[in-house]
Amino acid sequence: MKLTTRGHYSVKALLDLSLQPGYGPTSVKAIALRQDLPAPYLEKLLIEMRRSGLVLSVRGSQGGYQLARHPAQISLGQILESVGESIDPLPHHTPDVEQAEDWVTCSLWNRLHQKMKEALYSISLEDLYYDARSWQAAQGAEASFVV
Repeated sequence: MKLTTRGHYSVKALLDLSLQPGYGPTSVKAIALRQDLPAPYLEKLLIEMRRSGLVLSVRGSQGGYQLARHPAQISLGQILESVGESIDPLPHHTPDVEQAEDWVTCSLWNRLHQKMKEALYSISLEDLYYDARSWQAAQGAEASFVV
């Protein structure tokens, strides 16, 4: 599985939202500026994530987007799925009935795919946030946070 720009931007946007005081709303423009993302594309991703129940949109002058639930309750798998990222194995393959090694290879890839899927759904947005903060502290980085 390769994390595409679509998936990467989505994770960056939600990590940015997890940094907001009280998880309050922030504008697409503000997220785009902080994370160096194209605002129109980011808006489309946030709309998809809103439809999936990961973020809420808030109208008004102080509106924008905010997390729909606590970061510990949002998994990496949910984020990727919400924007159409596929974690399916490479093109579906029907093993050759005559070749045992083909069945073994197919079985191996299916098992690896299942383990990867389990891992993606076990990693929360909160986990990613703390991983990034730990790395930043180890690097002696400043308090500003760009994913």
